[in-house]
Amino acid sequence: MTEKITLECQVPHTMSGWRLDQAAAELFNDYSRSRLQTWIKDGFLLVNGEARKTRDKLYGGENLVLLAEPEEQGDWLPEEMDLNVVYEDEHILVINKPADLVVHPAAGNYSGTLLNGLLHYCPELVNIPRAGIVHRLDKDTTGLMVVAKTLIAHTDLVAQLQERSVSREYEAVVRGIMTGGGRVEGAIGRHPTQRKKMAVVTIGGKEAITHYRVLGRFSSHTHVRLKLETGRTHQIRVHMAHIQYPLVGDVTYGGGFKIPRGASEALLDCLRNFNRQALHAATLGLIHPHTGEYMEWDCARPSDLEELLDQLAVDLKGKNL
Repeated sequence: MTEKITLECQVPHTMSGWRLDQAAAELFNDYSRSRLQTWIKDGFLLVNGEARKTRDKLYGGENLVLLAEPEEQGDWLPEEMDLNVVYEDEHILVINKPADLVVHPAAGNYSGTLLNGLLHYCPELVNIPRAGIVHRLDKDTTGLMVVAKTLIAHTDLVAQLQERSVSREYEAVVRGIMTGGGRVEGAIGRHPTQRKKMAVVTIGGKEAITHYRVLGRFSSHTHVRLKLETGRTHQIRVHMAHIQYPLVGDVTYGGGFKIPRGASEALLDCLRNFNRQALHAATLGLIHPHTGEYMEWDCARPSDLEELLDQLAVDLKGKNL
């Protein structure tokens, strides 16, 4: 069912001289400024009963009436899909994404994505930008994602992500033995020569900060917990490779398969068959967009990551006997 929006307010005299879109963004702050600008242009936001332009100046005292019915945000098709729903209410949806699932349609992946599955599970998401998806996980990264079910929740969650108040913690297995935890700070942008890859760059990149701590050390690998302070494309994968501890299974940033010295046959077999980056979004925390309360979810490691850690532990124990 379409979410109809009906709101009314009076412009305070303190906003005299403000542009209509500026005042609307302040007075109807449950919605993004870009969305309000679209509604103004479409005639859904009236000033004293009349349509106006986004740049029109206000004097104060005007009556603003918003009568909007969100339109479908794309021509994506709903597709039935088994979704692992961790939490759901009328405002948000938290899912545990499996490996080998693209989050959003793009060139070469127009169907079979998480977005298609969300539209089947919750048809009203057709009226929310990107079907409520406010952040992404790479195709082969597993774990927790939050989805907005209303425009108000969408605006709020996007703001939280921009303000860096959403807590996102990951588990990973990297090549090499770390001596301790640390912090990686390196701007991320397009790789200067390989445009399909991201890289730590000195010019034109966006600020990126990753914190990590050691959970366990093995003969040639380390089990780490990572916390994102920013959320750039491939951030963890790029940062770990940048400090010479690439993720197991990451062919894009970690190079080809490397044979650990003295590894058991069982471990080698496990590593050869680990066909994705060893990365799992284990914990997600945020302020609920409706209640204002902090909520946090955890999800267990997937079976392939558990098996990898078990084999690393067995291999280490064999060397210590």
